[in-house]
Amino acid sequence: MTRIEEREARTKWFLHDRFGMFIHWGLYSIPGRGEWVQSDEQITQSEYEAYAREFNPARFDPEQWALLAKRAGMKYAVLTTKHHEGFCLFDSACTDYKSTNSPCKRDLVREFTDAFRAQGLKVGFYYSLLDWHHPDYPAYGDMYHPDRNHEEYKGKSHQFSRYLEYLYRQVEELMTNYGKIDLLWFDFSYEGHSGEDWNGEELLRMVRGLQPDIIINGRLEANGENYGSVMTDEPTVFSGDFACPEMIIPPEGLKTPLGRPIPWEACFTLNNNWGYAPNDLHYKSAGQIIRKLVECTSKNGNMIVNVSPDAMGEIPARQQEILEEVGRWMRKNEKSICGCGMSGLEKPEWGRYTRNGNKIYAHIMEESIGPIALPGLEGRIKKARRLSDGFEMQLMTPWVAKEFPGYAFMNYGTPECFSFSVEESPDTVIELELCE
Repeated sequence: MTRIEEREARTKWFLHDRFGMFIHWGLYSIPGRGEWVQSDEQITQSEYEAYAREFNPARFDPEQWALLAKRAGMKYAVLTTKHHEGFCLFDSACTDYKSTNSPCKRDLVREFTDAFRAQGLKVGFYYSLLDWHHPDYPAYGDMYHPDRNHEEYKGKSHQFSRYLEYLYRQVEELMTNYGKIDLLWFDFSYEGHSGEDWNGEELLRMVRGLQPDIIINGRLEANGENYGSVMTDEPTVFSGDFACPEMIIPPEGLKTPLGRPIPWEACFTLNNNWGYAPNDLHYKSAGQIIRKLVECTSKNGNMIVNVSPDAMGEIPARQQEILEEVGRWMRKNEKSICGCGMSGLEKPEWGRYTRNGNKIYAHIMEESIGPIALPGLEGRIKKARRLSDGFEMQLMTPWVAKEFPGYAFMNYGTPECFSFSVEESPDTVIELELCE
């Protein structure tokens, strides 16, 4: 098989499931100013290491995390096993800078995988290619390192090959010690650190040898600004299995120059930070999350939404509330997301279409005056039912719509009207079964 054909086979489950949970958690939950706080504020190693000596999330309950993800309608979850700060949430034999060596004394990655698998959810690991704690990761003059401007690091030699060996061994531990891993989320490449700079070919060979079915994102050669060779018809070995646009949804989905669909997953925060930031109250609404999930699905994409547990190990209440509300919608409308993709129809003015075989799902996101026009579906609909409760929709062309050929029309009943509140339902879904 070609590299693209192998990618299509591996990502089949991923593109069916569509919706996942991202979990950013680490020492940065203690200062509570986001996951980049060490770099942004150029905190010294000695200052930052103090957080490791007090890290003890006594209220961490992975079962509750997993139940929340399941209730929200999510099908997989990705945990930050190690972020750029270098602190490991797993019991790595390569370092003492880890949760099992802190007051916590727990392998948090093992507890995460066990709890999420028990709920039937697929598990993924985020692993940062950067490591600001490792002595052989270049510091002075680096684009992002907290010590990039600290004169005492100027001229210090680094044996980067020694760091690459450390990176390799840690990824090997993650691929060996925790059973079947469904997804590996690398983060990220940048100038001077991309692809083979990470000894990437050997790294990927090892990962796929240990986890043959795993899917891997494209950030071994790319970052949030570009998606790398996954966007081409001849992807490199570093391209990964899917692109990961960050805080943006591609306007028309993603395709190669020859028109082949590219697997992709948009990643979003619930407020404006990936890591715990209690003063950031700029939260997205559940309705916004639902509508963006529909948009991703309608463009053949996935969406993974982040939660940011606090230093005690609890997901903030507001984040839980949002996901619970999303879950109430998903319980009645999941069929319009899972297994669905692009409809092949023109985008309607009132919302979006998703499709699974001969079922088209009309996601109606705006109130209408009079009947709902269904572009491209005249004479093609066998029946129409509201997905949430099976309520039959009337299919009829009203007398006021005779001048609009090519459209089917749908009504709630007589009189010809469609009435609902976007505050009560951010997306009313109608299942349209097409004629054979």
